[in-house]
Amino acid sequence: MRREDQERALEEVISRTVHNASERGSRALEAAVADTLYYEQQRLKTAKPSKRRDKERSRYSSYKSRLLRGSDHQRKMVLREMVDSFAREILGNFDPRVHALATRAVPFGLKTLLNATSPRQLVAWRGPGGVNLEEHVVVDGELEHALALRDRGTLILAPTHSSNLDSIVLGYGLHEAGFPPLLYGAGLNLFDNPLMSFFMQNLGAYKVDRRKKAPIYKQVLKEYATVSLELGYHNLFFPGGTRSRSNLIEQKLKLGLLGTGLSAYQNRLRAKHPRPKVFVVPLVLSYELVLEGKTLIDDHLRDVGRSRYIITDDEFASAKRIYQFMRGLLELDTKIYLTLMPPRDPFGNPVDREGNSLDSRGRRIDIERYLMNSKGELSRDNNRDQEYTRELGHEISRAYLQGNTVLPTHAVAFAVFEHLRGLESDPDLYRWLRTGGQTESISLGEASRVVDELVNRLKELESQGKVRLSTRVRECNGQDLLMSALKGFGTYHDTPALERRGDRIYHHDRNLLYYYRNRLVHYGLERVETAV
Repeated sequence: MRREDQERALEEVISRTVHNASERGSRALEAAVADTLYYEQQRLKTAKPSKRRDKERSRYSSYKSRLLRGSDHQRKMVLREMVDSFAREILGNFDPRVHALATRAVPFGLKTLLNATSPRQLVAWRGPGGVNLEEHVVVDGELEHALALRDRGTLILAPTHSSNLDSIVLGYGLHEAGFPPLLYGAGLNLFDNPLMSFFMQNLGAYKVDRRKKAPIYKQVLKEYATVSLELGYHNLFFPGGTRSRSNLIEQKLKLGLLGTGLSAYQNRLRAKHPRPKVFVVPLVLSYELVLEGKTLIDDHLRDVGRSRYIITDDEFASAKRIYQFMRGLLELDTKIYLTLMPPRDPFGNPVDREGNSLDSRGRRIDIERYLMNSKGELSRDNNRDQEYTRELGHEISRAYLQGNTVLPTHAVAFAVFEHLRGLESDPDLYRWLRTGGQTESISLGEASRVVDELVNRLKELESQGKVRLSTRVRECNGQDLLMSALKGFGTYHDTPALERRGDRIYHHDRNLLYYYRNRLVHYGLERVETAV
């Protein structure tokens, strides 16, 4: 957020949050303060020792004593101080000049990273023949449609989330495609690295501390997003929340931030803003390999439903692993797809290129009427608005499946996994993942055949608009796809999901095989039902 807007936005966020918490009366105010104290003190108990932690503990102890003997006015002041602290921590920094520098520096930074292990190679990048990132980051789908809306209202891009690299890839790819700067929330732990912090903050990131569970903190995040939209800042939200640990296409979305689009639209209507509309653009990120895939799937399987909420020791924390990953992608000559799907309004309706909302028959509709009461006046109704946002979430989930680009590792992992599981008499997935079952390998011909069968089914789905296929998956035969995927699995991951020995295909890291296979769940292609 630009410096000239920061204090204005902060004051608006703080005032709204405190007002919402206190307008319900004395008990609600006391509960809001007490809950925040409890959650923050619990967080600080497990925080790493530091001067900052000690300072925060002292501050919350002071708040506690003031709460016990304080009046409603004093409690309100305590709440305001808490909210002020949250908001100032969240606040992003944005300078258009630094943004321009950062977006130009991203390609060079990645090239430098790829050659960081060799000064001689680093010098070589100054000559011809360096990496052309444009060849590896493909922005496709409804790009022109989304760009046509950028000056007709405010955009919310809603991508899938696979990797901590997503923010950098999105920031670079969308900038190159002509998108204006986007504000987005990023985990506080990602700002620990000074270089990454520079890029993220000046590519539009603001800080989100996922260790903070207090409802007031979550409300501050929502208000910050709402106010930024009202001020005309285009935003990017990950509706899935954290990275998809299982590599499933997200279907159970978190609707809190998505609902800010509707709130911002209502507030802009009341303020008689000349361009009040908000448009939501679903976006699907598709990687052939995922940097943190090994850590994410192991965490998912370790204790499904009780995974670590924040992973701080994954591959993204290691420059060497990022180097190996990027090198692997380049050796594969693969692409990262950013696929934009048809834009929607905050109610889930499709919109045309002029920003008009359309019904199921393509007729224009007046969405202001959705927000009016029986007297024809704009009104707030939480239950009504939540239902509208649920409908938007449903449309985004559907768009994610349609926009998923199938790459060789996805197709091969799914086909071989399903074939191997079909050979087992024991239906227990987790036992098979641990032991490998009774079949340690299959023939090259057999593997090629099942890949061919799957691709034929995928082509049918693509013809129905239910999924997208990369050029390689669409045009190559089963054996060529198998060879491509085997090369991919062996290029980056320490233990490959699949490996060829002679004319046999062996499964080694079955967790990884499961991870890449999961990209094609939800399409009705499974031979054997498995828990995901």
